[in-house]
Amino acid sequence: MPLQSSTGAQYARVMSVGGARGSRVVTNAEMCTMIDSSDEWITQRTGIKERRWVAEGEDAETLGADAGRKAIERAGLQPADIDAVIVSTISHYRQTPSLAAILAEDLGMDSPAAFDLSAACAGFSYGVGLAESMVRAGSATHVLVIGVEVLSKYTDMSDRSTAFLFSDGAGAVVVGPSETPAIGPTVWGSKPEDHSVIEVDDWRDVEPGAAGPFIHMEGREVFKWATTAIVEKAVETLTASGLTPEELDCFIPHQANNRITDSMLRHLKLPEDVVVARDIVNMGNSSAASIPLAMEALLESGQAKSGDSALIIGFGAGLVFAGQTLILP
Repeated sequence: MPLQSSTGAQYARVMSVGGARGSRVVTNAEMCTMIDSSDEWITQRTGIKERRWVAEGEDAETLGADAGRKAIERAGLQPADIDAVIVSTISHYRQTPSLAAILAEDLGMDSPAAFDLSAACAGFSYGVGLAESMVRAGSATHVLVIGVEVLSKYTDMSDRSTAFLFSDGAGAVVVGPSETPAIGPTVWGSKPEDHSVIEVDDWRDVEPGAAGPFIHMEGREVFKWATTAIVEKAVETLTASGLTPEELDCFIPHQANNRITDSMLRHLKLPEDVVVARDIVNMGNSSAASIPLAMEALLESGQAKSGDSALIIGFGAGLVFAGQTLILP
């Protein structure tokens, strides 16, 4: 007898989105009491005016649970309907068990597949790509994808080149079956020879009782990579979906730096009426959480609406990248 394989839905879609942000608002003015900088310099270099950090009682688990709960409810589902949980994070406080398994319990699920992935700022798009494949292959019907980071805990406040960048938040989507194409092909890859350009301290190098580990980044190298290679991959992602720039409604890149977003816009040659996510202004860089948080913000503000097409692309430590064009829930 030949081996049988699973078969799922012909297409998959993003059914809902939910977000949660650290409740502490840290303005540039407050930031400049901690580092030698200025509001003008930070704004000019990045576009950031304020960022969100966790307050007492908040962490990756609480933020992830809040975002995941919203996404499940907005999809019209119950926790028991979720077959798999994928969490992208670099700031989970344990090596094991996975944050996905912990959140599955917190959210009251039955027995979903649950695992974490480490792809930093590209992690959400990695998770969407995996979820879409799982739904179409039949290994899951509904997949909860969560990007969550608490980067304030990994920020070196003595490093004035990065201290003002990072923030804390979680964004989640439910990916499920669709009768029509709603998630385009995933374009992803890496530049492994530059994996050390963005990195977190090796735990073995942190002295007992010392602060850390901390994030370190070669900003110029990251900026050059993002405004050359990643711009090309953004174009490739849109092309792979079969859409033209004139047919696109929204552009939601990883919220790393407004200057990087501006460079992408120039190369994509998007029409002026395309809605562009600028959530970084009030949120800062929340790594794996930034794209779903920006997506939720556009939908809640009315700048984007259900059924709009959106190009998303994430890029970061590894160096890794991933993107899709999708239909907004």
